[in-house]
Amino acid sequence: MDYYHDEKMQKLFKLLEQPKSLKDMDVSDSFIKNLVLKIVSTYGSIKVSQINEITGLNVDILEEVLRALEKQDLCAQTGGGFLFPSVEYTIKKQGREKALQVIQENPYIGMAPVSYEEYFEIMEVQLKGRFPLEIPPEVVEKALKGVVGVEDAKKTLVASAIGGKGFFIYGPPGTGKTFLTSKMSDLLPPLLIPKYIEFSESVIQLFDPDFHKMRPEQPEDPRWVKVYAPFVFTGSELSTEKLETNYNPNKGVYETSPIIKANGGVLLLDDLGRQKEDHNAILNRLIVPLENKKDVIYVKGAPAMVHTHFIPAFSTNLEITIIDEAHLRRAPMHILLGPPHPDEIVEVFRENLDTLREKYDDKILERFKKVYIPLVQGGEQLKPTFAHARDVAQIAQAVRIRRGEEQITEDILEEALDEHVLIALQRKYTPELFERIINKKH
Repeated sequence: MDYYHDEKMQKLFKLLEQPKSLKDMDVSDSFIKNLVLKIVSTYGSIKVSQINEITGLNVDILEEVLRALEKQDLCAQTGGGFLFPSVEYTIKKQGREKALQVIQENPYIGMAPVSYEEYFEIMEVQLKGRFPLEIPPEVVEKALKGVVGVEDAKKTLVASAIGGKGFFIYGPPGTGKTFLTSKMSDLLPPLLIPKYIEFSESVIQLFDPDFHKMRPEQPEDPRWVKVYAPFVFTGSELSTEKLETNYNPNKGVYETSPIIKANGGVLLLDDLGRQKEDHNAILNRLIVPLENKKDVIYVKGAPAMVHTHFIPAFSTNLEITIIDEAHLRRAPMHILLGPPHPDEIVEVFRENLDTLREKYDDKILERFKKVYIPLVQGGEQLKPTFAHARDVAQIAQAVRIRRGEEQITEDILEEALDEHVLIALQRKYTPELFERIINKKH
C-alpha cells in the first residue's frame, strides 16, 4: 500500500465525490445562491464555465442555481451555445441591488467553502491514532536524500516523526537547522484539507499555497485539496497577535494563523529568543493547542473549535537554557547541530552546482575546500556553514554568466568568494590571512 495514499485516504477520496445537486451540498442553498449572485454581479456578464472555475461547483448545481436566480428576475441569459457551460449570464438591476446588500454582509467571492461540520468530521477521521507511524525505509531514504552528514540528527528527526514528539534544534547559524526540519514534511503522511470553511455564513481560509504543497493525486471535489504534511515556519517577526485568526476585509475571509495551518504537520518557530515580544509569551500561547490538539477561534464573536494537531519544532542560535522547563516538556527531544566538516561543505557545494547544471572540474571543489581547512594545511580556516555552499554556487553562476564563459573556473570561484559578504568579513578580521591571500593572487 502506498504510504502517501493508504487505505484510509482511498476511502476518503470515495467519500469526497463532487456534489451534483444543491440537496447534496453540505452548505446552505442560500449561501450558494448568494455566492453565485455576487460573482455574476461583480463580472456583469460571465459564462457558466467561468463560474464553475471560480467556485468549483458542478455545472448541474450552477444550472439549478442560475435558473432559480432567473425566475427571481435577478439575472438573465444573454448568449452562449447549446451546452450549458457555454451559456452567458448578465446581472439585472434587481440582482445588482440584492448583490450589493449581500456583499456588505459577506464580501467573499471565490471557491465554494466546505461546511464547518464536514471539515471537523473529515479531520477527526484523519488525525485519530495518527501516531506512532510506521514510515517505510524507502520513504525515509528519499526524504533525507539531500541532507549531508548529521547522522545522529537524522535519527532524532525520524524518531520525532514516528512518535509525533516535538523537538528543539539548536546550534550556530548556517548549520542547516531550517533545512533539516523542513524534511519532516516528506516523512509524515499527507492530509486532506478544505480550501475554505463556512461557519455561521462567514468564510475561513485554511489552504495557504505558501505552506501547503499539493500532492499529484487530488479528490474529485475541488473544494478539498490533498497536501503533503505542512511545514509551517515563522521567524523573528512572530508575535502573539500573529498566532491569532484575523479577519481580512479585502478578501472577506478569516485568515488562519500558523497554528492552524500547521495542522497535521510541523510548526517551526525559528530564531527563538530574537522576537521583539518575549518568547515565553509566544510559547505560552501554544500550550493549549499543543495539549488539546485543538484551538478556539472567534468568527463574528462566535467560538469555533479548529484542529491544531502539529509537531512543534523550536530553533535557536542561542543557548537552549533560554527556554523554561514547562516548554521543554512539550518538545522533549533535541537536535544539536555543530559546524559542518569541510568535506560536508564541499559536498553541498557540489550538489548545488549540479542542481544549477553548471560545468566545473574537481579543481573548483579543491579550491573551495581550502577556504575552510586549517592554516597549517594551507587553508584559510574560515568558519564553515552550509549557507556558504549554496550562496557561493549561485554567485559563481552569476559571475560566469556575466563574463560569458562556458564553465566555472578557479578565477570565477575566486571572484564569487570575494563577493560573498560573510566570507569577506571573516577575511577582513583576520588581516594576516587576508594579506596572504592578496599576495598570493598578485
